[in-house]
Amino acid sequence: MSDATAWTDKLKRMALFAEIVDSGSISAAARRVGSTPSAVSQQLRLLETALGLVLLHRSTRRITLTEAGERYYPACAAMVAQARSADQALERLRDEPEGELRLAAPIGFGELLSTALEPLRRHPKLRLHLLLDDTPIDLIGERVDLALRVGRFTDSALVARRLGELQRQLCAAPRYLAERGWPRHPGELAGHDWLGLPPRSGAADSLHFQDAQGAREEVRMEPRLLASQVTALQAMAVAGWGLYVGMADDVRQPMAEGRLAPVLPDWKLEPAAVFAVTPRRDEQPAKVRHALQALQRHFKT
Repeated sequence: MSDATAWTDKLKRMALFAEIVDSGSISAAARRVGSTPSAVSQQLRLLETALGLVLLHRSTRRITLTEAGERYYPACAAMVAQARSADQALERLRDEPEGELRLAAPIGFGELLSTALEPLRRHPKLRLHLLLDDTPIDLIGERVDLALRVGRFTDSALVARRLGELQRQLCAAPRYLAERGWPRHPGELAGHDWLGLPPRSGAADSLHFQDAQGAREEVRMEPRLLASQVTALQAMAVAGWGLYVGMADDVRQPMAEGRLAPVLPDWKLEPAAVFAVTPRRDEQPAKVRHALQALQRHFKT
């Protein structure tokens, strides 16, 4: 028998000894642990043999601690109490959101999260740490509990749950369109300057358009200007650098102010899928489960 196995068996017998003392008899302890009195007595004898000391005086009606038992019991009881305390702490972690929730999302999702995660404010023991970056964050390396990703998702090392979709809008500054022309059909987008995020796969992105009659067009875009943050891309678009595909909610204000103009308003871009992504785990703590539920409810409304 290995030392580890021997210690495991001894710890179990120490816990059983404390249970006998707390229960007041071997038979009562046997009932509490779901065993038989003879099996409990045997485990007690094995513990006493290993210690070389008698811990209990047994009679047909009662048990009493020996001097050795009186010295040994407090440590055994404290060990059991610590184990129960550890279990209770994990139960709270499982059932009540607490601790730090590290959530990664694109920069433009700050306002969405402020609304979607409102239910989490009811849990005072929960701390929220938002990591906002348009470049995907390493969930494992950064100890991220939950991330929001937009667009295609192919990482098999992570678990993705589709939350919903966000409408996209092709736009550009009126100044740029006055200089380069206003496209009327997706086929006229060739030769235009594009602004975009660095492609994750190293390949050019494709845009899929559909008009009111159901006609579909695919356009390949190779950005002239790349930036790691959509806020920078939008600023460059307003400055007249080229065509920009933004989330409809993000570009609504600059379009209302005339700083950007919609391109191909009769054609709709395929919406962008939004995923909630977690490291591959069988069970998620309460903080992650509650955040997922809040996000799912937000996208369903």
